Amino acid sequence: MSCRSRPQLPCLGKLLWGAVIRSARVTAAEADRCAVLSGRCCPFSNSAADQSENGAEISNFQPPADSHHDWVGPPDRFSNLRPIKFYSLKNESKLKQQLRKLRIDTQNWNQKFWTDQNITFNKEKEMFIHTRLKAKGIGLRDEEGRKNTLSAEEMAEFYKSFLDTNYKKHVNYNKEWYKRNFTITWLMGRAVLQSAWRKLRWRKEVRG
Repeated sequence: MSCRSRPQLPCLGKLLWGAVIRSARVTAAEADRCAVLSGRCCPFSNSAADQSENGAEISNFQPPADSHHDWVGPPDRFSNLRPIKFYSLKNESKLKQQLRKLRIDTQNWNQKFWTDQNITFNKEKEMFIHTRLKAKGIGLRDEEGRKNTLSAEEMAEFYKSFLDTNYKKHVNYNKEWYKRNFTITWLMGRAVLQSAWRKLRWRKEVRG
């Protein structure tokens, strides 16, 4: 849910929502926003765009030891998503650990979906262009070595066909994406309340 589309909430709800947005920084598909909010953009290796809890290959980059932020890398060359190194607290609560793991899992899920989708799209597009050019008796390149292309109208046929073929896949993706986003936002809200409650208890103990 974006800031524009957030529901009308009472004053306390608005304050909580603002705290959630500030503490959230980013979900897997909002890495560009994270780069702006946190001011931390790092030269990740594109050979490994995701971060995994189960030992899967990840970027070799490690944020400074004194960093207290999520760090964002450049767009992956296959998925076009920005990989994120999620900051982990030393004394992380179970709730915040659950949130961080879900964000990592969502990033990996997003990475795989868009990598597969983009590779499939590019392969099918090249095949479509090759088939159409061959039917016209035209080679892939002209006399000067430049790639021959199709008209916008012809390419529109391919785009429509690709979208129609993958319609159900995209619908299922959107359903899962909204489900994950809702859960992440819900956990963020709980984490903010948990932190606020602990601070209040600490202040009472200090004063008492």
